[in-house]
Amino acid sequence: MKNLLPLKSLLSFALLVCSTNISANKIISVSDFGLKPDSRINAVPFVQKAINACKQHPGSTLVFPKGRYDFWAQHAIERDYHETNTYDVNPKILAVLLDQVNNLTIDGNGSEFIMHGRMQPFTLDRCQNITLKNFSVDWEIPLTAQGTVTQSTPDHIEVEIDTRQYPYIIENKRLTFVGEGWKSGLWSIMQFDPETHFVLPNTGDNLGWRPYDATEVKPGLVRLADPKREANKRFPAPGTILVLRHSTRDHAGIFIYHSTDTKLENLKLFHTCGLGILSQYSKNIAFNDVHIIPNAAKGRVLSGHDDGFHFMGCSGLLKIENCSWAGLMDDPINIHGTCSRIMEVLSPTRIKCKFMQDMSEGMEWGRPDEMIGFIEHNTMRTVATGKMNKFEALNKAEFIIELSAPLPAGVEAGYVIENLTCTPDAEIRNCHFGSCRARGLLVSTPGKVVIENNIFESSGSAILIAGDANAWYESGAVKDVLIRNNDFRYPCNSSIYQFCEAVISIDPEIPTPEQKYSYHRNIRIVDNTFHLFDYPILFARSVDGLTFSDNTLIRDTTYQPYHYRKEGITLEACKSVVISNNKIEGDVLGRTVKFDRMKSSDIKISKNPFFRKLK
Repeated sequence: MKNLLPLKSLLSFALLVCSTNISANKIISVSDFGLKPDSRINAVPFVQKAINACKQHPGSTLVFPKGRYDFWAQHAIERDYHETNTYDVNPKILAVLLDQVNNLTIDGNGSEFIMHGRMQPFTLDRCQNITLKNFSVDWEIPLTAQGTVTQSTPDHIEVEIDTRQYPYIIENKRLTFVGEGWKSGLWSIMQFDPETHFVLPNTGDNLGWRPYDATEVKPGLVRLADPKREANKRFPAPGTILVLRHSTRDHAGIFIYHSTDTKLENLKLFHTCGLGILSQYSKNIAFNDVHIIPNAAKGRVLSGHDDGFHFMGCSGLLKIENCSWAGLMDDPINIHGTCSRIMEVLSPTRIKCKFMQDMSEGMEWGRPDEMIGFIEHNTMRTVATGKMNKFEALNKAEFIIELSAPLPAGVEAGYVIENLTCTPDAEIRNCHFGSCRARGLLVSTPGKVVIENNIFESSGSAILIAGDANAWYESGAVKDVLIRNNDFRYPCNSSIYQFCEAVISIDPEIPTPEQKYSYHRNIRIVDNTFHLFDYPILFARSVDGLTFSDNTLIRDTTYQPYHYRKEGITLEACKSVVISNNKIEGDVLGRTVKFDRMKSSDIKISKNPFFRKLK
């Protein structure tokens, strides 16, 4: 008997280990809950039941047999979320909600998830170790439309529209698109080349078609007239593809909220209602082989309604590899924090603050023990730091922060606060930034940033490093940015949008920049290739430690020069600038270095006889 007891214990332990491993590797199929592919029934309640079952088996995989799955708002969970850079339309309609779920993989096996109406396909709320992979997301009727110009005169254009994909009505002389439970009027137009599917050069947001009169010539053919003969209107040539912008940004495609260790793999988002993938207050995010691109099978040049990947207030490492974007109506990637203004000092340890941008309202600005930077907004200088003890929301716009120690001397109402804890590192490699409205990559974080081996074909600036406490209130002075071995192709900066001063634009909004208070630091632009049809290559304001070296500059003649800047490099209030060993091929236009609010000795030019300083 004495020998049997240890044996029983050993067997019990072995059974426990086996049962744990079985649970961790459990495969759960949505078909187990009655959902079959290609059935065209509402998948929402079936998927939610399957997710609830997965909660009982941490480490399990939820699989979808390959096919089409449709999601309608009926039976969807409704919940309020204050999503950054998104209009505060609540409640959000959630097709799939993962609420405090840990250690789960959702594998679509190449399935199509088709949305109907205004909704948020995936929401991850306070989750850990979630993987989404192997599926695509699209809409039966997109929240953006497109058409092709068939006729163009000095008075009007006629546009052919696929009424099956983009049903419409004419209402009070306005072209109004209609869908499942919604309708919205045309308010802006983007022009795309029918051959390359690039945004046409020198068009951007400047078509001037916000006021117009619409009439239907016949079903599927609409005339947009210019009765006032406005001077700023542009008339696209026949054959031009128009993205007809309507609706508002009110739901993300995938919302990752207060979550940790999230992975997205082999996904295609062909459309979204607003931001593509929004990560907010989340840590350690990895996207590999994720694409927000037009659905070519449906003849589209449009993809997402707004930004592609948007990160606000995140931390840890953002790792983005082998991804692509095209046809977006805003920037493919935007990484930033959120500044708020001090409205009143209530006591030595309590300050009343306000979100100054309406698409930030309602957010939880910070949490106990997070570090705060205090910024003088005219110079954007961080004058002191502190630690947060408590956050108290007064309303959507205003909140009170209690500090763990008295407010630093000199900080008063009018100063701006920045969260210094929610600042991620970022690695962006082997990606394709295709032609979209606006810029390519926006990055504002003091973490370590590596941007390498990417292709840029953005309509505006390829890379924008901004930061401000005066307009968008998107915070994040950079301290360590490496831009290496990228290919900046000729479409870059071919249209004007906000902050597009050059192919690479380092453009923080500083009302009174002072060289002694540099906002950005340590930016290296090395070993890249630039295909340049115009003058401006690099614009930089308020940088301490800027290197532009070992790059290859190639003249391209695909487009005609148009930009108002006629210098290759423009510097303002910078110091410790090195321009060296760059190679030139052809008659590159931008060969001068213009500088302001700094001395000539702040710029070291070597092995670059074609660059000359121009005060």
